[in-house]
Amino acid sequence: MGTPLAKKSFVVDLGGPNFWMDCDYGKYISSSFKRSQCGSAPCSVAKATCGGGCLPGHHRPACNIETCHVLIHNKLTGGESDVGVISLDKISLQSTQGSKAGPSVAISDFIFACAYDRGVGNLARGANGMVGLGRDQIALPTQLSSAVGGSLRRNFAICLPSTSKSNGVIFFGDSPYVFYPGYNKSKAIDVSSRFQHTQLYINTGFTGSSVVVRGPPSSEYFINVTSIMVNKKPIHVNLTLLEFKKTGKGGTKISTVEPYSKLETTIHKALVKAFDEEIAAWNASKVAPVAPFTDCYTVGNMGMTVLGIGVPDIAFVLEGNKNLYWEMYGANSMVEVSRDVICLPFLDAGDETGIRTSIVMGAHQLQDNLLQFDIASNRLSFTSTLLLEEVECSNFKF
Repeated sequence: MGTPLAKKSFVVDLGGPNFWMDCDYGKYISSSFKRSQCGSAPCSVAKATCGGGCLPGHHRPACNIETCHVLIHNKLTGGESDVGVISLDKISLQSTQGSKAGPSVAISDFIFACAYDRGVGNLARGANGMVGLGRDQIALPTQLSSAVGGSLRRNFAICLPSTSKSNGVIFFGDSPYVFYPGYNKSKAIDVSSRFQHTQLYINTGFTGSSVVVRGPPSSEYFINVTSIMVNKKPIHVNLTLLEFKKTGKGGTKISTVEPYSKLETTIHKALVKAFDEEIAAWNASKVAPVAPFTDCYTVGNMGMTVLGIGVPDIAFVLEGNKNLYWEMYGANSMVEVSRDVICLPFLDAGDETGIRTSIVMGAHQLQDNLLQFDIASNRLSFTSTLLLEEVECSNFKF
């Protein structure tokens, strides 16, 4: 970002509506940096608020020197809000033809929000802000698509690594998704051949205590899970909780800011009960919980496989054809907390009266899975684990 170009680090917020960063106290210095003024096109695109009564179509004489702002949310602090001033600057990203590096692509007037007060705490170490990949006009995917004249489709694919010591990758636009298995650095695999597809839902409902208010579409991404299986056996849950309702309640959300998946209380209890019954055959004993996990086990007779520690698999059955499964094996369904203890990384989110979304699929469950979000077509394409191909998200090479 900026002039001169300087590398910046951001927390990835899959459903975030905008791109924001901490610009306070001289932390961001660039000769091409500009603040947007009330009545400008960037303020309009961002649906920003202007101070001093500078409303669209009612420009007072001083409006052209006042800045506009949006509300930004730090989901890592429970949604703490701050005011972000709509700003412009140059950004540059690496392009690729699939397996070869292309030229850098620069955008001169990229719109983002500058935070100057609170809301920037609790980010990952070294992070300058949060990059939103949601549906909004000033989220990164839409801005990139608009900036290159429509030749870049409004979609992106994300592949999270399994360790912070290695890099994952995010692709914008269509491309072969070429990875090299860890065992063979010369064997290129386009993993998009493993894609399965399901519908993405737009949440336009907001549920209050006694009324339902229709609001602007959410930036976040929702899918319809129709059932859950443990070791290929369906578990018994209230299926109405899984349904994505027009009120905005229920359904399943995909998140990169939640470290582990969260399930409504009765769904969580049913999953744990079924898992306990199946894992008994592995000679595993339940042990004291290790925060934040509530369900932990001795390793017992479990061995390591290419898919992680060998445990009963968990599958989320998705809307589509009857054989559409998002399958999770040990690498995504367990966390090793010590040499002898593993824990189930599915957390109790609370009962349906206190939560809006029945299932939130967290970052641990996304690791080493390639997910493509086609915003224009409202379609999710996913691979389940790439470890089946002995490929990790860190294996992408230009």
